[in-house]
Amino acid sequence: CMPRSPRARTSCVSVIPQECLNRQQALSVVQQMQKLLVAQEAAHLQAPCQAGVGSRLAVPIPTHACLSTEMCPQLAAPLNGRMLGRSLRVGHEVHFICDAGFRLVGSETRACRHNRTWSGTQPFCRSIDDCSSNPCANSGTCVDGNQSYTCLCPPGWSGPSCQTPGTLAPTISPCPSNRQPRCAEGRSGSRRCSCDTGFQLQPGGVCQDVDECQLYQSNPQTQICLHDCLNLPGSYRCLCPPGYLLHADRNACEDVNECAGKQHNCSQGELCINTFGGYRCVHPKCPPPRHNTSYVKTSCERNPCPMDSRACHLAASSISFHYLPLQANRTVPRVLFKMSTTRFVGDSLRFAITGGRGQGVFAVRRSDRQTGELLLTSPVAGPATLEVELEMSEFSHKVLLGKHIFKVTAFVSPYVF
Repeated sequence: CMPRSPRARTSCVSVIPQECLNRQQALSVVQQMQKLLVAQEAAHLQAPCQAGVGSRLAVPIPTHACLSTEMCPQLAAPLNGRMLGRSLRVGHEVHFICDAGFRLVGSETRACRHNRTWSGTQPFCRSIDDCSSNPCANSGTCVDGNQSYTCLCPPGWSGPSCQTPGTLAPTISPCPSNRQPRCAEGRSGSRRCSCDTGFQLQPGGVCQDVDECQLYQSNPQTQICLHDCLNLPGSYRCLCPPGYLLHADRNACEDVNECAGKQHNCSQGELCINTFGGYRCVHPKCPPPRHNTSYVKTSCERNPCPMDSRACHLAASSISFHYLPLQANRTVPRVLFKMSTTRFVGDSLRFAITGGRGQGVFAVRRSDRQTGELLLTSPVAGPATLEVELEMSEFSHKVLLGKHIFKVTAFVSPYVF
């Protein structure tokens, strides 16, 4: 420090013995100053407003100085949650949190704006679905409870998460099916009792659980679950078979696309085909070379034929593979597959079934001059795998110009959904 005057020397000497502040100390000092400035500003804005309109102030009161006394409407805490912060004045904020087992939907923080309206939207607390993380292993079915879950294990597995191999599947511990009613005394001395939703008052004065599954599930007209139903105290839950997830409507079952979600074990050289309730790994193969006829392995297009090889010219020009997932017991007749050609140089096309397994449930018909259709003619109960080989031949003056082979495989699910 280099003082320029004796007066400056005094102030300089007092600073020299002090050490420089480190980063943490400097931040602490800045924060304290900020708090002090905020408090002074609040007091400055509040004082003119408390003076009132009738006070004689030399300095005119700015309009914004009194906005701090303006208030927004009262807010309510969400059910199963709390609201933090009590001030409803302009510029202030309130915060919302939910109890354990619930998650906040909506604005976590709302501020009182200058137009005396709250920012954001009123939040609410939604129960957390404990089954959303798929905690049940080995195709176990998760049953959501009150801040808990229970796994229904398939045969051969046991444990809280169906992770232990065993001979018997565990059962759900029985929940109390009876409850005490809620009663109130009337003015005339009468006593009225009622039960919670899902319970029915019995003559003995006990609320007995209503088994919705037994009442409605057995009748197709009143069925409440697409697949299976599990009765719960005061309610019920729909269950889906492995390979399906419960739909958002909590009633229907949605197929899981294992191929799209990479939930399959197909090798790199195999093709994953999603089916209803599962998937299949397939490996299409072109026919081996025979009678001067060979095919390109990637597309099964026929290689050029030798000029003198009649067998090669009579063989299919191309072979394609098609895989169709099919639900069980579909209504018939049903069009499954269409075949046509974009380049038509002959005078006629012929369509025929030339082979495969399960030919008795299929038929072929022409839909227009260049298109043929494969029809399912009989309902099929699954699980089943049906194969059919179709041939589309092109003729000119009854002379074969070329033909195409369609190898169609239908994977029939054990379920109707």
